Amino acid sequence: MKIRFESVVPNPMKNETFSSESVWGNICEVDSQYSYFLKSGSGKGKSTFAAYIMGLRHDYTGLVTINDKNQKDISLDEWALLRQNKIAFLAQDMRLFPNLNVMENLQIKNTLTHFKTEQEITNMLETLEMDHKKSQMAGTLSLGQQQRIALIRSLLQPFELLLMDEPFSHIDELNIKKALSLILDACEVQKAGYVMTSLGHEFGIENNKTIFL
Repeated sequence: MKIRFESVVPNPMKNETFSSESVWGNICEVDSQYSYFLKSGSGKGKSTFAAYIMGLRHDYTGLVTINDKNQKDISLDEWALLRQNKIAFLAQDMRLFPNLNVMENLQIKNTLTHFKTEQEITNMLETLEMDHKKSQMAGTLSLGQQQRIALIRSLLQPFELLLMDEPFSHIDELNIKKALSLILDACEVQKAGYVMTSLGHEFGIENNKTIFL
């Protein structure tokens, strides 16, 4: 999978000036053969970058293409297939269903993809020390616990690219290591790449490339 940003400027940032290294206003290519670390300060458009790749926003000038097709021309049915089979997404705000328990949140995703067995899901929960929370309502979990569940959910599908928007912002150092192990193993098995956004911490990962905003 190849994603290309060409002279893209988000409408809310149209009066800003960008450096020659920035994604905004320049050319940036993301190839799912590689891993990327997207680095920027707060308010520079990390979540916006992710939303453009996922087709959740279209408020920009310039051109975004996904496998050579204009992002704005991709149909809803095509987006559904891309999100189900090609691009996995871990959103910064987690987007769990607060009135469903942990296992129900995960099963909703897995029912669509049939990608993991219940035992495999349980093993992932155990890895992140969340197996004892299976029956707890997601809305009653701490932010760090919610983030771990959202991370597991993002891996319950086939993908070529895993897009993660500040995936460890609420997770302690020990669980970050465990979460990274799950992520890197999943990418290796699927021969997939990833894009990870962060305010600057690279978590000791050796990424192929760095993207700047």
